Amino acid sequence: MRDLWRSTVASLSQLPMAAHELASMLPASGVVCFRGEMGAGKTTFIRALCEALGVSDTVTSPTFSIINEYRTANAASVYHFDFYRLKSISEAQSIGCEDYLYDPHALCLLEWPDRIEAMLPDDRVEVTIELEGQTRHFTAVAIP
Repeated sequence: MRDLWRSTVASLSQLPMAAHELASMLPASGVVCFRGEMGAGKTTFIRALCEALGVSDTVTSPTFSIINEYRTANAASVYHFDFYRLKSISEAQSIGCEDYLYDPHALCLLEWPDRIEAMLPDDRVEVTIELEGQTRHFTAVAIP
């Protein structure tokens, strides 16, 4: 595991800058897990990150659909998952999650990855968001 990025954001207006910083350090494809308590800002940050990656579509929470697909300006695939509502890992398997997670041409952004921990690839980026009042502390590490 190696540290990749750290940032402290005191207001929502600072999110785009932080998202651009992280986007510049991410691989073109792979899995990025977002961990943080409910209300920490995972979806809001992913929205800013998608914009930084060149997604022009409206980025919405996939809470009910489980997955949303977006395309960047250069037609790269970005998949945004929200596993909060999953009751078992078999639900993720039934929607073909592994096909997305191991697609060498796609970037997968995962909220609540703990729900599918056993399916996660060994190589991934883990982003932790800690909320302290209105301030958010971001830490990203590359695994392994």
